[in-house]
Amino acid sequence: QVQLVESGGGLVQAGGSLRLSCVVSGRTFSSYAINWFRHTPGQEREFVATITWPGGDTYVADSVKGRFTISRDNAKNTVYLQMNNLKPEDTADYYCASLVRDGITPAQAMGAAFDEFDYWGPGTQVIVSS
Repeated sequence: QVQLVESGGGLVQAGGSLRLSCVVSGRTFSSYAINWFRHTPGQEREFVATITWPGGDTYVADSVKGRFTISRDNAKNTVYLQMNNLKPEDTADYYCASLVRDGITPAQAMGAAFDEFDYWGPGTQVIVSS
């Protein structure tokens, strides 16, 4: 079993920054990806960013490119989503999820269906006020 727990959400004014964390615990795998998704009620769940193990390759969605950065701290088993210059349209619940697959690439992780992801965190809420 793997557990993912997000934190770092909150209320911020437009133009501000937040750093979300996704702590990964439990069983370890040699090759996998951690994705960030976001979801607003009434809208489709949206891919935000991905990072792979062991290579650390990343990909960020075009909608947030230049403002959001994904990174990891191996020693802390934590994936971060640094969000800068936040906009009201970034308001959503943010989730991290893991996909275990040998040799997975960022493109594969970005294109994977939601039901392919093995584990999901409970989410953290981000509210950006105008």
